Amino acid sequence: MKKKKLKKRILARWQIYLLLLLPVAYLIIFCYVPMFGQIIAFKDYNVKDGIFGSRWVGLDNFRNFFESYNFSMVLKNTLTLSIYSFLAGFPIPILLALLLNALPGQRFKKLVQGTAFIPYFISTVVMVGLIFRLLDYRTGMYGTIFTALTGQTAVDLFSKGKWFKHLYVWSGVWQSMGYNTVVYTAALASVDESLHDAARIDGASRWKRVLHIDWPTIKPTVAILMILSLGHIMSVGLDKVLLMQTSLNISYSEVISTYVYKIGLASGLGNFSRSTAVSMFNSVINLIMLFIANTISKKVTQSSIF
Repeated sequence: MKKKKLKKRILARWQIYLLLLLPVAYLIIFCYVPMFGQIIAFKDYNVKDGIFGSRWVGLDNFRNFFESYNFSMVLKNTLTLSIYSFLAGFPIPILLALLLNALPGQRFKKLVQGTAFIPYFISTVVMVGLIFRLLDYRTGMYGTIFTALTGQTAVDLFSKGKWFKHLYVWSGVWQSMGYNTVVYTAALASVDESLHDAARIDGASRWKRVLHIDWPTIKPTVAILMILSLGHIMSVGLDKVLLMQTSLNISYSEVISTYVYKIGLASGLGNFSRSTAVSMFNSVINLIMLFIANTISKKVTQSSIF
């Protein structure tokens, strides 16, 4: 009976299931099928012998990574950038969405939201180019203003490794905050206006209405997005870090994604087994963080993804 009911529901909404075919096929081909290749993390892989013919080495690739001289540096940089990005970037879209929702004028609200949304469409390459041009210590806006105010040459921020994390994180916050605000703005749009009217009659201030009406509305959405963010806490993007990386800041900018790229492809050694092992280690940590965040959120906010 259950199978007949399921078949009946599918036939009644066959157009929706037809639309699902492409994304499901994408997930299977590009996400699940490549998981089979993870086995080379436990082998001394070479192209000639293939996956099955390569020699089995067990956990040697993981052990070599953990014992390498740059393991602590790579792990520290990855955690620093990811945690810093989360702490700086996660609350700002929430605050911006609540602020926009509190603004009285719809025209001004749309102008602010559109202005904040535009940087998201700038490509990473262009974004990094803008950062280098604007913060150039001689000809950029930063260098020009500094020299005009002090009469001295500005400090070259890109030669100081300690500035890398600030440049990376805050440029990312500026670029993505408008896009991330859309989800919270959509959640706030579902608030019944009669609740605000009743609160006004009772003498509630704007802050009280945000605290007791707006915030409870978006709290489940915040919890779900927080879980998803913590689920890839170790995944620092390759492209932007690699473009901003120089020989002067590499000790502060070398992260797991750039390390995997270099030992697997850029170095010319083609150490695919070790790069796969490092990627697997990264994925396992993300998976653990996902379960921890989901468990805590389920107990604290009663919202979870599973």
